Amino acid sequence: MPTLEWIGKDKVVNHHQEVPFRVLERQYSFDENGRHAEDNGSENMIIHGDNLDALKALLPRYEGRVKCIHIDPPYNTGNEKWIYNDNVNDPKIKKWLGEVVGKEGEDLTRHDKWLCMMYPRLKLLQKLLAADGAIFISIDDVELPNTRLLMDEIFGSSNFITTIIWHKNYAPKSSAKYGLYSKVSG
Repeated sequence: MPTLEWIGKDKVVNHHQEVPFRVLERQYSFDENGRHAEDNGSENMIIHGDNLDALKALLPRYEGRVKCIHIDPPYNTGNEKWIYNDNVNDPKIKKWLGEVVGKEGEDLTRHDKWLCMMYPRLKLLQKLLAADGAIFISIDDVELPNTRLLMDEIFGSSNFITTIIWHKNYAPKSSAKYGLYSKVSG
């Protein structure tokens, strides 16, 4: 089986084990109308914070129990104006990458940085996923090959089912002034 190698991989392979467990503290609830209410006994959660910390905090209660996971990681396009910080330049992540890969962390390609960021999160997601569960990842063509190799390494290539392609270019633009629709044939 081919393996994916990148600068910093040796430091992140077991990083998920080094992330400390944190306790999720219930701070408020929402009723069916989305308003704050006293604790209503709902087990639904909105978790604010770093996703690595949040995933680790979910493990004690949900390890091996999650049936469906969808993640929408940064597409790693290098576009700083996108909703994601695609260049992994967040000060916290930059500090962490510097600790993980040392001085060469400043010279990493964005793919190495992206892989260093993704690997421990995927390892924790693997622990959360039930034996009969499924994980869906929205990713663009830029990181698709790396994502596939990473997923094969963590989840096993025999567990891959398929790739679903969505042609964004064919979607109606939200810039229509008069609410006009067109039917795309094909």
